[in-house]
Amino acid sequence: MAFSVDALEGGLASLKLAADKYRSILNDEKTGNIQWRYGGPPIFDTVNKLFEEERTHVWPEGSLEETVQNAIKSWEMEFSHKIRIQDFKTINPEKFKLFVNGREGLSAEETLRLGSYNALLKNSLPEEFQYYKPEEESFESSHDAFRSALPRGFAWEILSVYSGPPDIAFKFRHWGYFEGTFKGHAPTGEMVQFLGLGVLKVDESLRVEEIEIYYDPGELFGGLLKGPPISETETTHSGDNTAEKQSCPFTH
Repeated sequence: MAFSVDALEGGLASLKLAADKYRSILNDEKTGNIQWRYGGPPIFDTVNKLFEEERTHVWPEGSLEETVQNAIKSWEMEFSHKIRIQDFKTINPEKFKLFVNGREGLSAEETLRLGSYNALLKNSLPEEFQYYKPEEESFESSHDAFRSALPRGFAWEILSVYSGPPDIAFKFRHWGYFEGTFKGHAPTGEMVQFLGLGVLKVDESLRVEEIEIYYDPGELFGGLLKGPPISETETTHSGDNTAEKQSCPFTH
């Protein structure tokens, strides 16, 4: 689940070029006519540091777990940072479908238009119970919201791989530190995360044809909505700052 970027996992793209040991396709794309969303290939130094400090597994180089982990980080990078499907290397664009929690599959073009956050967070709950409303968000606003909330990035890790190609079943973890505002909620400084299961269907070149993701978005939003509304942290003009003292996100 490429989820991660800066937009699921990283920070705002830098224009410099550098090797990335977790997204090997970046190391092969220093020339050519690829159209990048932010003007050039992204740099993931910040989220890579978070990943290395907080990951729970270090998979052996060349292992199936490492291969799947790096493939999905590359998949997510392309959907977050490339503009044209024709520039993608990680998917079979003619067959690609993304299925989330049993919903109808999204094509490559639909996923790229929506953005990875909106595609992964679509749901069928009644409006009053929706934590986040993807239909009201653009690609840019969705990425801005999570980049603001998780300034060190949104790291992604393979926990287990249960089967090899062509149908790769796996368990994953996605996490970051809530150190910025989210939808009017003050930061808590705490880690927010969720766990999930996925299945990748790949072709003979290991390009993704289908990806199924199953997870509970309530795990993520429970942490992001834990911070008090920002208005509660402001001192009133009357001089009564009790609410500010009791609601300070750094004391929770």
